[in-house]
Amino acid sequence: MSAAAPLTPGVVNQLLGEYGALTRAALKEYLPEARPSRYLYDLLRIYPERGGKMMRSTLCIATAKAFGASTEQSVRTAAAIELLHNALLIHDDIQDESELRRGAETLHQLYEVPLAINAGDALCLMSLRPLLDNRFELGSSRSLRILEEAQRMAIESAEGQALELGWQFDNVLELDASNYLEMVLKKTCWLATIYPMRVGAIIARGAQQPLDRFIHFGFLLGAAFQIQDDLLNLYADNVYGKELNGDLWEGKRTLMLMHVWQHADASGRRRIKRIMSEERQARSGVDIHWLRRRMDRYGSIRYARQLAHALAGAASVEFERLYGHLPESDDKAFVRGLPTWVFERT
Repeated sequence: MSAAAPLTPGVVNQLLGEYGALTRAALKEYLPEARPSRYLYDLLRIYPERGGKMMRSTLCIATAKAFGASTEQSVRTAAAIELLHNALLIHDDIQDESELRRGAETLHQLYEVPLAINAGDALCLMSLRPLLDNRFELGSSRSLRILEEAQRMAIESAEGQALELGWQFDNVLELDASNYLEMVLKKTCWLATIYPMRVGAIIARGAQQPLDRFIHFGFLLGAAFQIQDDLLNLYADNVYGKELNGDLWEGKRTLMLMHVWQHADASGRRRIKRIMSEERQARSGVDIHWLRRRMDRYGSIRYARQLAHALAGAASVEFERLYGHLPESDDKAFVRGLPTWVFERT
C-alpha cells in the first residue's frame, strides 16, 4: 500500500460495511434457532437484525488489524461487543421508556417489559461465549486479559448509567459540562470506543502501546460521538431512527439541557424543575417545545456543537500519538477518520 494516508471518509464507510457484515455473520453462531423461540430466541435477533452502524465491533477489528492481528483473531470479540451492546440497548430503552429503536418499536413496546428484560439479560450473558471461545485463536492468556477488560468495561458502564438515572431519580439539575463528561466517559466511551480499542490491542500480541493511553483517545472520540448523538435527537427523522426530542421527553440530562438551566432566570428554572420532575406520560408537548426553543435562544445547541468539534479535533491529535507510528492501512485510516465521521453520520 502507498505510504500516503488513504482517504478516510470512504474507508470508514467501507470498513463499517465490510467488518459489520463479518460481525453479523459471527453473531448468527451465537444467536441460535432454539426453544422457546417465541418468548426468547426470536426476541434476541430483533435489534441485531434491524441493522446498526457496527462502529464498536469495527473499531475492535480495525484496531487489532492495524496493530498486526488478523480478522479471524478479532471477530469473536467483535461479536461479543455487539451482543452486549444490543443487550444494553434493550435495558436502556426500558429505563428511558423509549418508544423507538432503529426506526421501529422498542422491544418492550412489542413484548412488554418482563419479556424484554429477560431477552436483555440473555444477550448480556450470551456475550460471554465468544470471549470464552477466543482461547481457540488467542490462547488462554490473551483470552483472560480480554475477559478482565470486559469486566472493567461493564463496571464503568454501570456506574455511568447509574449517574444518569440517579440524576433523574433525584431531579438533579445543578450540573455542568464536567458532570456530563464524567457520565459520558463511563456510560458511553468505555463500551463504544475505549474497550474496543484496548481489546483490539490485546488481540494483536505485538501491540506495544500502554493500554491506558486508549482511555484518553477513546474519551475524546466517544464524548464527541455522544454529544453529536444528543444533537441528532433534536432533529430526529426516519433515518436517525429515534423519536424527535426523545431525550427531552425522557428527562435526560444532556449538555444542552444543562446549558439551558445555567442561563435560565429564576422563573425559567422553576419551570424546568417542574417539567423534569414529572413522569414522561405527564409531560406536555407545550413544555417540551418550550425547552427546545430555550436551547435555540440561549445558544445551547451552538455551545454543544462547538464542544463536540473541539473534542473531535483533540481526538485527531491523540490518534497520531497512538497510531501514527503504524504502517498506513485501511484499518489505520478507519480509526483516523472516525472523528470526522462522527459529524457525517445520520
